Amino acid sequence: MDSAEIRSRFLRFYADRGHQVVPSASLLLDDPTLLFVNAGMVPFKPYFLGEAPAPYPRATSVQKVVRTLDIEEVGRTTRHASFFQMAGNFSFGDYFKEEAIPFAWELLTKPVSDGGYGFPEEKLWATVYLDDDEAIDIWHKKVGLPLDRIQRRGQADNFWSMGVPGPCGPCSEIYYDRGPDHGRDGGPEADEDRYLEVWNLVFMQNIRGEGPGKEGYPIIGDLPAKNIDTGMGLERMAALLQGVDNIYEIDTTKGILDRAAELTGAKYGKDHKSDVALRVIADHARTCAFLIGDGVLPGNEGRGYVLRRLMRRVIRNMRILGAPDPTMGELIDATVLTMAPQYPELNDEANRIRQIAVAEEGVFIQTLKAGTTIFDTAASKIRGSGGTTVSGEQAFALHDTYGFPFDLTLEMAAEQGLQVDEDGFRSLMGQQRERAKADARERKSGLTTSTAYREILEHGGRTAFTGYSEVDSEATIIGLVSEGVTVAAAAQGDHVEIILNRSPFYAESGGQLGDRGRIITNTGCVADVYDVQMPVPGLFVHRAEVKSGEFTQGLNVEAHVDIYRRRAISRAHTATHMIHRAFREELGDTATQMGSENAPGRLRFDFPSPKAISPAVMQTVEAKVNEMLLEDLAVTAQNMTQAEARKMGAMALFGEKYGDSVRVISVGDWAHELCGGTHAQRSGQLGVVTFLGEGSIGAGVRRIEALVGADAYQFLAKEHILVSRLTDMLKVPADQLPDRIERTINALKNAERDLDRVKQAQLTANLDDIIGIGEDIGSIRCWIFQAPTTT
Repeated sequence: MDSAEIRSRFLRFYADRGHQVVPSASLLLDDPTLLFVNAGMVPFKPYFLGEAPAPYPRATSVQKVVRTLDIEEVGRTTRHASFFQMAGNFSFGDYFKEEAIPFAWELLTKPVSDGGYGFPEEKLWATVYLDDDEAIDIWHKKVGLPLDRIQRRGQADNFWSMGVPGPCGPCSEIYYDRGPDHGRDGGPEADEDRYLEVWNLVFMQNIRGEGPGKEGYPIIGDLPAKNIDTGMGLERMAALLQGVDNIYEIDTTKGILDRAAELTGAKYGKDHKSDVALRVIADHARTCAFLIGDGVLPGNEGRGYVLRRLMRRVIRNMRILGAPDPTMGELIDATVLTMAPQYPELNDEANRIRQIAVAEEGVFIQTLKAGTTIFDTAASKIRGSGGTTVSGEQAFALHDTYGFPFDLTLEMAAEQGLQVDEDGFRSLMGQQRERAKADARERKSGLTTSTAYREILEHGGRTAFTGYSEVDSEATIIGLVSEGVTVAAAAQGDHVEIILNRSPFYAESGGQLGDRGRIITNTGCVADVYDVQMPVPGLFVHRAEVKSGEFTQGLNVEAHVDIYRRRAISRAHTATHMIHRAFREELGDTATQMGSENAPGRLRFDFPSPKAISPAVMQTVEAKVNEMLLEDLAVTAQNMTQAEARKMGAMALFGEKYGDSVRVISVGDWAHELCGGTHAQRSGQLGVVTFLGEGSIGAGVRRIEALVGADAYQFLAKEHILVSRLTDMLKVPADQLPDRIERTINALKNAERDLDRVKQAQLTANLDDIIGIGEDIGSIRCWIFQAPTTT
């Protein structure tokens, strides 16, 4: 049974039982505790926590997932992977263990001819949490599983969490017995190689607190409702149903592995070392394609660092296997070919993904060349001083500063008869990991500090955004937060976060900065709002300084947005849409927005390109945008389904999460884009758009900076004054300035060279006189004279 069929059977089974089929979310969600989506339930976390009402009581999905905690184990074992697909069914307070367990059993054991997976019942085992007698009763009495194939296990094995504070609960895991050829008797507790986990049923009912590891952490409360979260690894299920030994030999991975073998000449299954390398390549290439597809760019920190590290492991392993030429593009093509039937967005963005991967490969190849030169220089100095060891500091600097692989340092050192201080290197790497863990703990703290926001959300409800239609609203304070905790009041001089039941203030998102303004009362209380954020979905947090009076919960207030700043930001946001459309017309569909910032009167726009944008293209795009301003096109907003938006050609942005209903901003019939931001009412309101320039912000990514409206006019006015002054000074028309300036600079350079020659000739002519005035000072003969100046 191929992976596509396994997937469709899962979704169809649960759809027939009242579950809403939900497409996979992006790997990048607005969650401060996670770099990537690392479990199937992550997109539904707000529903489990009660931060937002679930739009349906039960759901099912196949979610793409990335986990990089055990990245060094990928390829070395056949169980670890950095990318996989998690099939799951979810209940948001609708059903619990009584239905979840029989559902899973039915799908697993139902005959293939009836839409199931056809597992023999006698091959299946179950584990439950230590004191979960209820689950044991369901397994034994309702499903009919013998008690001797049900095992109780502790918190580390059968109490699930994401490894960070958040939803958790006891779980029941289903295992498949692969037979005595794969290990000893005794069930999952005895041997998890023989007894392979195929499904985890989590009874999501608790909230985990801070604490390391898989056990010993505190349970700090209960969720608002008892929920179901199950996870069935699609790749692992495919390995069992396709009769192959491991996840690297299934249909959706083997095609990439085979392409890597073809490009390198390696034979899978012939040599352990090359097998490990091929598995690393197949896994990481798939992960890289999906990360780039969802908007991650190679970089030196955060998500970008993870992507860069994965790509460099692919490139390094291809070189180890003898790949003669750059190969990332070929591997991306193989990934798209294999995975696009289930994820058609890969097809849509294949060129962009390939461009970024190829550009990063080029950067890394240059890094390898530079690192090799640096290593050779260091090795020469070590041998010259009689040393025999490359220090841990030198190896770490090559690795950390230049991205030079440590295994390559070891290899090159051995070639030159040198050793490497591996202990010193690993000590420094350990220190770096501790710093990374500290950073991760800071990210995790984002969820603990959001406790106050969740409490406000639970008791006061969501903030109703009124800012599309008004900039002044009457509202009621439903919460005050200071330094991460709720407070009863805020007085003059206090910095406080004010949460309202309704607000015209836009909270920063989608590249648009948050609004500023004032919150006041009719009794003279005034708070200046300097930023607005949305730390949990649906809750607008107004960061403010109290200027007078005292603000308390329940107080009726008036919220006033700084209308001039809002209009300037809205003009910039509309300009960004128009620039996006114009670049796609000029460069093709690969010129897709990858990031932006819309500020008062100015904007940044990032998009993929393998090379710098030529002045001619910049001029053409700028002219096109300004032409559309003169057309004074209507800027409209419409709510519709995603399918309707796609049909009208609306563009969606990478890394953004969209619901079933989306908001489409249209600039006339020319540009259509999914967007939740605020905009001008007509294109003519932008006045003028002018580009400041373009530059690189990473391998294969360019950034455009532009000014809009009054800011653009002021910039152009200054440029006009400067040109006028230059034409007066040089006595030429404006269109002759470049030629005249170039000739003037060349003439100045020639004059400076002539002057240097004259001074050198003077010095040489006086040499005999200088020699004649030498004096002996002790045993040293000295000449003291004044040389001609060089200025």
